[in-house]
Amino acid sequence: MTVEDLEKRLKALEDIEKIKKLHQTYINLMDNLQYEKVLDLFTEDAIVEIRNSGLKRGKKEIAEIYKALAKSRGDTRYDGHLAVQPDIDVKGDQATGTWLIYILFSRPGIQWVQGKNECEYRRDNGVWKISRLKFTRTLASDQSLYP
Repeated sequence: MTVEDLEKRLKALEDIEKIKKLHQTYINLMDNLQYEKVLDLFTEDAIVEIRNSGLKRGKKEIAEIYKALAKSRGDTRYDGHLAVQPDIDVKGDQATGTWLIYILFSRPGIQWVQGKNECEYRRDNGVWKISRLKFTRTLASDQSLYP
């Protein structure tokens, strides 16, 4: 293996870690009800589809999803997210990733939802951002929460 091969492998590993950190930041902002900051994590032309929200294109439309969440939840936090088992593939300035997501609710009772985030990422001016995010529920403790 050449030094150039090692440099490429190291660069890919560094990119994967940056993407993991990006997604962790997304989850932390969601959990801490900081929806206005979430938009900074997306490319200008991003596409987002979260459950029943429909397909939203661009930050203006994507903001509708997070404004609705902020309005419905207010200042009270009653859920938390776990993003686990990331499967990330980097190809230059583009990447794809799938995450297993668990959402734990404490209101009205203790419940959980399992889903997956299917994502595309793009390096934008040297910074990794989310260019596509689709969240699909796959299982839940209460059938009314699924899908």
